[in-house]
Amino acid sequence: MGFFSAIKKMFGSEPAEEQKSQIQEQGDASALKDVQAPGQPETPAQQAADAEGPQAAAHAENEAADAIPAANPAAAGSAAQATAHAVSTVSAPAAVAASPAEEALTLRLREAEPRLSVWLGIVLEGVDETGDLLWQRLSFLLGALEAPPQETQAFVDDFRAWTQRMEYRQVEEFRSELQYRLALALDLEDEEDERSRLFIKITEGLARTRDQLARGLDSLFSSHGELDDAFWEELEELFIMADLGYEPSLELVERLKERARKEKITQASGMRALLMAEVEEIFRAPRRIAAVNPPEVVLMIGVNGVGKTTTIAKLAHRARMQGKKVMIAAADTFRAAAIEQLQVWAGRVGALFHAKAPGSDPASVAYEAMDRAVKEGVDVLFVDTAGRLQTKVNLMEELTKIRQVLGKKHPGAPHRSILVIDATTGQNALSQTKLFKEAAGVDELIITKLDGTAKGGVAIAVAMQHHLPITFVGLGEKLEDLRPFNGEDYARALLGQKDGGAA
Repeated sequence: MGFFSAIKKMFGSEPAEEQKSQIQEQGDASALKDVQAPGQPETPAQQAADAEGPQAAAHAENEAADAIPAANPAAAGSAAQATAHAVSTVSAPAAVAASPAEEALTLRLREAEPRLSVWLGIVLEGVDETGDLLWQRLSFLLGALEAPPQETQAFVDDFRAWTQRMEYRQVEEFRSELQYRLALALDLEDEEDERSRLFIKITEGLARTRDQLARGLDSLFSSHGELDDAFWEELEELFIMADLGYEPSLELVERLKERARKEKITQASGMRALLMAEVEEIFRAPRRIAAVNPPEVVLMIGVNGVGKTTTIAKLAHRARMQGKKVMIAAADTFRAAAIEQLQVWAGRVGALFHAKAPGSDPASVAYEAMDRAVKEGVDVLFVDTAGRLQTKVNLMEELTKIRQVLGKKHPGAPHRSILVIDATTGQNALSQTKLFKEAAGVDELIITKLDGTAKGGVAIAVAMQHHLPITFVGLGEKLEDLRPFNGEDYARALLGQKDGGAA
């Protein structure tokens, strides 16, 4: 569902000034405390208040309290379900016979800047911890954005269950995760607000690399006038020191020389913009073709210790938040701990899990998981594999066998082979990419542990040398910290350009 299209449809016209003043007189703070979702039936207390006045309302409130305990999760769930159902029957909040509290909240949303974080902030005002009020507010927000009732209910139920598993109660403990889930569910990751959040995280993660590289570039550009041999030699040394590696550094310098010649750049002062454009070009990846027939099968490869297990969990979490049914298969059968760890993560993110006893044939695990995924209507199947690098021959044989059994059961599978590499390993990431590319075939890369590394330049090297798209980057330990890779934002963050374009 398009976020801005929903806003345009619902809030295309300004509310009448008389309506504005009436609602504002109700008082935003008190209204927010009592807000219900659009269209929710009146409680006995409200009905009594309308018919007989304050005394009857108080009596009805006591009856309602006896009938439905405040802490009853089932009551909260049914209330949210009723909310979601009511939302689906109207085209806009204004069409519902809303209470003053609902009207006040709707008006505030209409007048606010159309950004997810702003709207979430308004909806969460006065909500400090989990409970009925939080679930009602979330249902209200999703309903206001015209999310289908069943999806609204599923989102709220899933998030409530997750907070219980994680033993979170305070909103500040999970607010960032909630915004991330909403962005995925509403397809908002390309929204400016989310892009800005991601740019800030990338900029913070690349701080050490940027400090080293940007400082050197500033010094180089200011100390040289002409683009002479001395300039190019110093630039090459600077790239090598930033962990691009020897060969990639040479290649990048040659590409910059050619671009400078074509664009007739002769002064060092013009090189920053040219370098930015070249790095963006390196990261430009071809569009991935999605699987025609589900399930989409994703083969996860990489050496032990790069964060492959948690990356699988984060990918599964993303897919789940996008409304997909997900399964994880533990085909790394040589480490019992790997199977147990993956099973724990599958439970946390709400994915199906398939495994066999430690020491089982990895291909048999993949085959059985594929068979089960087809029968159970799974949308995405992630297959974990071993990360042992004793010999290239053994690795090739094992991964080839897994590929064959997957393809036999489901033509076209695996649809993607994703290599996970660790940014902190620097040049080792280049050699790992070369080995797996030759042994198993690699379609795309995920780079983990970019938060705080001084070797962030390896992303340029691996993309340039192996011509593989980087699809995601790991920027922390939380589920929300695996984010889509954007070459333009990465170049700006790495080369010291601030958000908004100021150098």
